[in-house]
Amino acid sequence: MKMKKRNIILRKTRTLRTLVRIYGLGIFLVGMSIIVAYQFVEPAPPHSLKIATAGKNGAYFKYASEYKTFFAREGIDLQVVETSGSVENLKLLKEGRVEIAFVQGGVGKREDYPGLHGLGSLYVEPLWIFLKKDLKIHLLLELQGLRIGAGLPGSGTRKIVSQILVDNQLDRGQVTLVSLGGEEGVSALHDGQVDVLCIVAGAGASLVEKLLRDPAVKLFNVRRAEAYTRLHTFLTHVVLPEGVIDMGENVPKTDIHLVAPAATLVAGDKLHPAFVDLFMQIASRIHGQGNLLGKEKEYPSPEYLDFPLSREAGRFYKNGPPFLQRFLPFWAASLVDRLKVMILPLIALVIPLMKVLPPTYRWRMRSKIYRWYDELHDLDQYVNKNPTPEIIAEAQKNLDAMEHEARQVEVPLSYAQELYNLRLHIDLLRQQIGSFSKG
Repeated sequence: MKMKKRNIILRKTRTLRTLVRIYGLGIFLVGMSIIVAYQFVEPAPPHSLKIATAGKNGAYFKYASEYKTFFAREGIDLQVVETSGSVENLKLLKEGRVEIAFVQGGVGKREDYPGLHGLGSLYVEPLWIFLKKDLKIHLLLELQGLRIGAGLPGSGTRKIVSQILVDNQLDRGQVTLVSLGGEEGVSALHDGQVDVLCIVAGAGASLVEKLLRDPAVKLFNVRRAEAYTRLHTFLTHVVLPEGVIDMGENVPKTDIHLVAPAATLVAGDKLHPAFVDLFMQIASRIHGQGNLLGKEKEYPSPEYLDFPLSREAGRFYKNGPPFLQRFLPFWAASLVDRLKVMILPLIALVIPLMKVLPPTYRWRMRSKIYRWYDELHDLDQYVNKNPTPEIIAEAQKNLDAMEHEARQVEVPLSYAQELYNLRLHIDLLRQQIGSFSKG
């Protein structure tokens, strides 16, 4: 019983050895294709990244905190970097110190920041120009000689105010720009330290609503808003409808025309492509609800970008979220997406191998048996032509040797029938040749 079990083990070992020899080339080719394809697999997304915003009291910081919550659900640490504003954000992106940033439209030019890409505009944030109640100004060119609270240096507010002053030829000392903004700017406007306060903010900003209700100030109506949008593609002409802030108090009391840059997401070249889809999905949830100046699902949008649209973001606008991310967690979808560069060539290689290797294996097994039939045929013909006692004796010795060698052949059980047929045919020819000696 032990001997039988040992023979079975030996037979399985030899069969496995034969399988490895036959399929060795296929295994080698598959292994090499995996090694080669892996060179083209993108590295896995990091577990943390940084986003540049603005001051803690601004909308950018608030939205970045919401993004951080969504990223945390995917096991990613989104670090919020407080800055002085959009100009500093672009600098940080260019230097690679952050991967992505909120940037006000119109702040940067693509030729000054090569390698940056826009993911989308998120909402419009008008330029709100508040005046002291007694100022009688109808056009911005009438601001000559006045003190203007225009935000901090490096802020998006300062950038757009400076551009509009240039448009009105007020950029050569005709006005005084005061580095104030936020609550400090409101206090300065009330105290007479500035005559005009400029704020770039969304329609729902609490500071804006507070000023709209303030009887001591008034909101400037930009009558030439459409002209500014023709001069600058990053600007949008928006209208704050009469009574939209407060119907009961009728705030504002008339339609107010405004110019508005867009708040945009800008990515540096260090942002992993997989994060773009995640940012776009989160942006759709946060900014797609609409507000006083934007319709539902109007944002995020590929419009009003200063930088070339990211390729991955373009696919999102065209096709929506990637198929895998609709059903799998982010890390799993990212893994499968990265490995597809390996899966496709493997499929292209494995399918032909699956068709070629099994017939090769069958031919290899049967060739161990069928190669004896050539000798049997030649020996049969030779004895039939020369049935002398010497030749018959020599043929019998050859048949004995052939049968001995055939007994040593190891084949899987599925091919045993062919092996036993060979031995039967050897014995049949032996009997036939033996009949010649008796005859």
